[in-house]
Amino acid sequence: MRTLAARICSTYLYRRNPVKVQSRKFSSSFHTRDQRSLEEEAERKIGWMLKLLFAGTATIVAYQFFPYLGDNLMQQSVSLLHVKDPLFKRMGASRLARFAIDDERRMKIVEMGGGQELLNMLGAAKDDRTRKEALKALAAIAQSDEAVGALYQAGAISVIRTTPDSVEDTEIETYKLNLLRRFRDFEI
Repeated sequence: MRTLAARICSTYLYRRNPVKVQSRKFSSSFHTRDQRSLEEEAERKIGWMLKLLFAGTATIVAYQFFPYLGDNLMQQSVSLLHVKDPLFKRMGASRLARFAIDDERRMKIVEMGGGQELLNMLGAAKDDRTRKEALKALAAIAQSDEAVGALYQAGAISVIRTTPDSVEDTEIETYKLNLLRRFRDFEI
């Protein structure tokens, strides 16, 4: 039965001569090229329009979202100073040093309790790397006169003076001397 079906199919269905279909062109080749260039130009314009729409949307979202990101990151960085692990304390101090770029942000850090927490971190630090990050952050914050006043009120001079010097890391002594000089200038 299968062989019979195979013979019928091969004899009658598949051996037919293919019919040649002639394509009819109703337009000239110049019109086709013109139409193709119009389509390409339309695609290019639509692509640019979509890119501009995406860029505009991203700009609006960033404008609405990023101002809140700064305050939250500062608060999280101050919260990292509360953790017992020295690694997290160093990360928080490093972040605060990077955030302290203008007087407004320096005062914001002090108002959030970052100055006091840095002093507590410095007083309780058991290794040089933690002391160095705390002193570095305090030096960044102490560039503002108002922040120096707040740190002076918190007893920064006694904490900085009692910080042990490091034999290995000379930056600790540099930060320490610069801070003591800054507080001395504030007292006068």
